[in-house]
Amino acid sequence: MITGHIKNITGHEITIVADDDLDMLKIAKLSNGKWPSAQVMIDDGRHMSADQRKKAWALINDFADYTGYLPEQMEQLMKAEYIVKTGGEWFSMHDCSMSTGSAFIQVILDWGFQHDIPWTLKTWDEIPTDYHLTVQCLKHRKCIICGKYADIDHVTTVGIGNNRHHIDNRDRYFLPLCRVHHTMRHQMGIDSFIQLYHIKPVKLDDATIKQLGLNTQAQFERFDRHEH
Repeated sequence: MITGHIKNITGHEITIVADDDLDMLKIAKLSNGKWPSAQVMIDDGRHMSADQRKKAWALINDFADYTGYLPEQMEQLMKAEYIVKTGGEWFSMHDCSMSTGSAFIQVILDWGFQHDIPWTLKTWDEIPTDYHLTVQCLKHRKCIICGKYADIDHVTTVGIGNNRHHIDNRDRYFLPLCRVHHTMRHQMGIDSFIQLYHIKPVKLDDATIKQLGLNTQAQFERFDRHEH
């Protein structure tokens, strides 16, 4: 799939600028050596957007390169995964709803984390930075910015003299950051840092806090007793 934007329309001719450099050998292979036909989908804001399709295909192509599947085979595999995970019906990315597109991207992301697929930096830049991705990055120790191994950064200051292993993390905010971006965050300050990278620290539910080893159930119960 090739994504881009329309630059000019003259009569029956449409000039499209592709988002990426075109691989003519790959295009020739996919079209069986024939001059390929094309279909232009205009994003009307109701169906899965061109931006969503671009993100989905960036992930699908990355996974295909890593696993050896053809992109079309990986697309079918991911759609089957979507049906299993959500109970949804088979769909086309050309005319499905934006909510289906969003859920599909989440399923693809989860599959990639589950199978520890290495992310290329280009693909990482295509992934929507939202709550779901940030939590997955925390769980799998991947930097939200570059995808490298990450530490769990306590964005909410622990405080001098406090042991981070004995504080209630339920009201605190976190980001998964590698050592380089963690250091940069401290140097820039959190406000400038999140504005630069368009990211948001997240609060975590009790189950995720315990899964990450930030607190135990016994600690929660002790914190709650002290509050009363």
